[in-house]
Amino acid sequence: MPDPVPVTQVRTLLAEEAARRTLPREATLALQHAELFHRLTPEQTEKLIAELRTIPFIDANLAVKLADVLPQYPEEVRLLVAKERVLLDEAQLTRLLEIIAQNR
Repeated sequence: MPDPVPVTQVRTLLAEEAARRTLPREATLALQHAELFHRLTPEQTEKLIAELRTIPFIDANLAVKLADVLPQYPEEVRLLVAKERVLLDEAQLTRLLEIIAQNR
């Protein structure tokens, strides 16, 4: 399975392609969505993903989700990791939120 692509990188790729040619309707909508919801620069996103990947229970998919959403509260993190079937204790949640807050 290929690695997931963060919203900031999608925005960059679609903007480059839009400069070369007219995008189809779906791609234009995806570009508008990416422009609306990206919060970090591509460099900041890559740095955050790299830091999150140093935590043992964080895989590439979850790191990209966390970098795209930038949760502020433990409940938001729990919602994002619920599908992964990972139980986080308070120390792990605090560490995740600190890493995200430092890179915001």
